[in-house]
Formats: sequence, C-alpha cells, structure tokens
Amino acid sequence: MAAPRRPHRRRQGYGGPLNPGAKAEGLHDIGLPDTDSGRAAHRVLVALFVVVISLPLAANLAGFDGADPGAENRELAPFPRIDRSWQSIAGLPANLGLWFDDHFGLRSTFIRWYGESRLFALGVSPSAAVVKGRGGWFFYGDDMGIEDYVNVEPMTPAAVANWRAAVVRARDWLRTRGVAYVFTIAPDKHAIYPEEMPSTLLRLGEVSRSDQLFTTLQDTGLAVDVRPWLFATKARERIYHKTDTHWNDRGALVAYQQIIGAVRARVPATPPAWTREDFEPVDRIVEALDLAAMMGVKRALRETDLALVPRRARRARVIEPAGAAPTAEEGRLVTEIDDPSLPRAVILRDSFVSRLVPFLSEHFGRAVYLWQNDFDATIVAREHPDVVIQEIVGRHLYNFIPSPELVPK
Repeated sequence: MAAPRRPHRRRQGYGGPLNPGAKAEGLHDIGLPDTDSGRAAHRVLVALFVVVISLPLAANLAGFDGADPGAENRELAPFPRIDRSWQSIAGLPANLGLWFDDHFGLRSTFIRWYGESRLFALGVSPSAAVVKGRGGWFFYGDDMGIEDYVNVEPMTPAAVANWRAAVVRARDWLRTRGVAYVFTIAPDKHAIYPEEMPSTLLRLGEVSRSDQLFTTLQDTGLAVDVRPWLFATKARERIYHKTDTHWNDRGALVAYQQIIGAVRARVPATPPAWTREDFEPVDRIVEALDLAAMMGVKRALRETDLALVPRRARRARVIEPAGAAPTAEEGRLVTEIDDPSLPRAVILRDSFVSRLVPFLSEHFGRAVYLWQNDFDATIVAREHPDVVIQEIVGRHLYNFIPSPELVPK
C-alpha cells in the first residue's frame, strides 16, 4: 500500500513561484515599518551613508592629505603634473586615480585601525607578506621567504650546476684581468632565528638552497658563509631587527668582518676590518621598521635598535647620488675616499648590503654598489676594480636563475 502523501505547506516570506505575494510581506518583517517614523529612519540611514562615503573626499577638499609616507614601506603616487604634452593630458585621469588611491582623506587612519584590530585584537598578521612569530618577532613571508624557510623544494642538480658555472665563469673572467672575486649569501632572518618562527610552519627538509650552493662552491674557495659567525654572535646579543627584514648594525658588523677578511686574502692592500672596539654600542627606542609598515602598524609598535656608533670618523662619502645616505636603497650608489693607496671595488647586491655600505666603504678608494643579482661584465670593464663582491639573499635562490652566458669567455 502506498504511503499517504503529506499535505503541502506554503513557505512564508519567500517571493518565489509558490508565494508571489510574500515578497513584500517578508521585507516588511525584516525591514523598518512603513510609517512616518520608519521613513524618517530610512532617510537618516541614507544620509549617514552619504556622509561616511563622502568623508575622504571632503577631507581632501579641506586640505587634509590622508597619506602617511613614513608609515608605509613604499613610495606613494605623486600628484600628477600636466605639461604641454598630450601624454600628460591623456594620462591625467589614471594618474589622478593613482594619487587619490594613496592620498584620500583618512586613508592612513583606516589602515592603522585595520592593522591594529587584526594584530592586537585577533592576534594575527594584518598582511599576507608578514609572518607573525613568537615574542614580538616578525618575518618577511613574501618573495619566497616562507618557501625558503620550510625548504619546500631543493635545487635540482641542473640548477646547482648552473649556479656553479655562473660563479666559476665570473671568477675565471675576472682572474684574467687581475680582479679578485668574493661571493656570499646573506642569510634571511628565519635562517638565523628559526626558533622564533610560528610552530604552525613545519620544515619539510633539513637542507636549504643556501646549503646546496655553499656545498657546490666549497672547493673553489670563492664563497663566504657568514652564518657560523652570526650564530656565535647571536648567543650574546640580538643581531637582526624584530620588526624588519634585515640584520641590525651588530649583525652587519659580523658579516662585514668576514667579507673583508676574504677580500684581504685576495687583495692585501685592503685595510683590516674594523673591530667591535671601534664602536660604541647604543640602544635606541625607535618606531617599528619595514615589516610593521607592511602591516600598517608602524606607528603603533616600537623596537630597540641595537646600533653601533663609530668611535672614529668615517672617511667614505657618497658621491652618487649626491646627498644620498650610505644606507639609501639606490639602484646605483658610489662612495669614495681620497686615498689612492686604497683598492677599488664593485659590489653587486640587494637590500641586505644597505647596512653593510658604511662598513665596506671604509676600505675602498671607490666603491660602486649596483642593485642587481646577475654578474655585470660591462660595469667591471668600465670601473677597473681590484675586487668584485657579489651578494644575494638566501630566499632569492628560489626566484633568481643566474645566467653564465652573460659573463664573456
């Protein structure tokens, strides 16, 4: 016997085909009453909405710039300039939009509120590019930083061979010209302070790409591995910033001493490295640094900068770009000392050398710093250096492939 059919019940508050008249009824159930007071409340809500979305533009029109350049880790879009060219006129709408995106009223306030609510209320990093570690430590997670920490993918034998070919070919070409060569890998903060990384990130292997490259170059005597000295110094004091990607003065001093030691072994005219006794250690409370800026909380965090102040005057001066600081992150930076007895150097680098510039420059009559990873034979031929120093940060071994063919035979 067939089971009896259940009586059909019509759903309430749904404007579908079963109950076309219920749409209006459902809206009245969840909305405001269709009375004078309800309509007044609707008007108030609309007015508040218009006021809120108009505040940024109103602030700009009143002369308030919503940008805070010092709190962000990038260069903000400038106000567009119009000249007599058609290109400047045609690009005005797009450029004005870029400027407004960076400068609309209350922008920095909204960013700060968002960052602080995520970091302090929820306990998570406000930026996908920054890893929140333990005990107030933050780490750069973008640009293959996390992949490098967990050792997600070792270099293939072909990739290792390609790196070796690039370094050895550069050495051989420089040797024929009487130029010394030093190669080094700057360790990321996570390589020196892995214990401060979050426990949720588990390493997949013990061998890093830096380990692989140092191993394949071991017989050449070209590579300077600064990690053992950094680990030894780390036991005595902090050598990286907590809220920045890079080493501090004290970590930079250790790396510099090893690099200059290698340079002196090849170019004896190079003066000895400065020692720790040549500096006065100074602890400074400063605004948080680049990682905090990425999270939008630069103004809300503080860090103790473990600085080193030289006890004797530094002689090197930046001549290009004129007026730039030695630590400025310029694509090309040149320092000089008026002393013809000093050797000349070309340094191929990334951001980790910025802290090294004040140290290294004291050893060269002319030092040309170029922000690039690939070997540059053209600049070497033009500058006639006594030594070339090539540095690359460890995580870039994931996204940079050297080109041995760029080195002439």
